[in-house]
This record gives sequence, structure tokens and C-alpha cells, in this order.
Amino acid sequence: MDITTAQIKKYVDERTGISKVLLIVFFAVGVAGTAVDLTRDIFISLTPLALLLCFAAIISYHRSENSGKDAIVFGAILLAGFFVETAGVNTGRIFGNYEYGNGLGLKIFNTPLLIGVNWLILTYCTAIVADKLSVPGVLKIPAASALMVLYDLIMEQMAPIMRMWSFEDGIPAQNYIMWFVFALIFHTVIKIAGLRFSNRIATFIFIIQGSFFLILYLIFRFIQ
Repeated sequence: MDITTAQIKKYVDERTGISKVLLIVFFAVGVAGTAVDLTRDIFISLTPLALLLCFAAIISYHRSENSGKDAIVFGAILLAGFFVETAGVNTGRIFGNYEYGNGLGLKIFNTPLLIGVNWLILTYCTAIVADKLSVPGVLKIPAASALMVLYDLIMEQMAPIMRMWSFEDGIPAQNYIMWFVFALIFHTVIKIAGLRFSNRIATFIFIIQGSFFLILYLIFRFIQ
């Protein structure tokens, strides 16, 4: 029996829909579990799993004209993100004076191994989102970078509570400025490399992760 394009599209749509529902359930349970004192420690310990789950979903839905080139460029961004954070946390000269907790799992050089994955996920997802925006092409890189800073602005509010990281004397403006700078660099690398890729779930992951931190912030700010 011949498989038509319509049948393939229907299968992909159904698979994407199921993935989105599972992610909604996963993060909704995460919000509830993190908000409750009794279960907070358990759910904070699952943060690395959540990050890896999103990473796996992105890989699963990644479509590209040149997967080999993608792997090299994205691998470089992952490593660069890790080493930037390593330099930052050990010198205090990039993002300000901060230290990592245990919320992101195993650390080397005082830096979680997964922090590079976090940088890659955010760079990847914001590239997808910015590509869909109705803005001139020359503004897509700054737009994607601004989205990363907006996400960080929300995430920073929950980072200490979730034991991911914390600043010594509050979050300095320097942190957001340097986030924007490195976001610009990573997105420019993607542009210069000429990567052409699509992903049916990346925008959703960006939104649901951002919503996760925002909802938790509102709970802890106004209810707890």
C-alpha cells in the first residue's frame, strides 16, 4: 500500500501533538512538585532530567539540509557555552560573582556539565522562534539574542530557589549584557555557517520552559 504525503503529515502531526501533551504534563507536575515544600527537593533533583528530556525532543524533531555541519556547529556552541560559564564562575569577570549549586547535576571546574546543553537549547530554540518573526532579516539575530536575555531574566528569579546558581550581591546588569553578547556571537556563528534547519517542537519547548519558570516565580512571589 502506497503511503501518501497526507498520511505522513498526519502521522507527524499526531506524534508532535502527543509530544507536546507529554511535555505539558511533565512540566505541570514539575510546577506542582517544586511549589510544595514536601516534594521540592525531589523535583529540584529532577532538573537535569528535564533539561535532557527537552534536548532529546529537540534532537528527535531536528530536520536539516546538512546534519553533519549542524553537529559540528552546535557541538561547538555547547562547548563554548560550558567554557564561558567555567571562566565566568571561576573569575567573576564575565557575568558577575556567582556560584553554582547542585540543581544542575554533576560539576567539573565548579561548573555543571549540563550548562553547555542549556546554552545550546536556548540558542537553538530562539533561532527557530526568531526565524518566524515578521522582522527584517538583519534584525533576526538581535531578536533571537533578546529572546535569550528575556528568558534568562525570568529564569534568574528561580535559579537560587532551584539551587541552580546564585549571585553574591544580587543579579548585576553585567550578567544580562554578557548574555546578550554571547547570544549574538552564537547566533552569528549559526548565520555565518549557513545552517538551514527546522524543528516542529522547538518553539513549544522555549515557551513551556519559560512558562515553567514564570509560573513558579509568580507562585513564590505572591503565594508562598
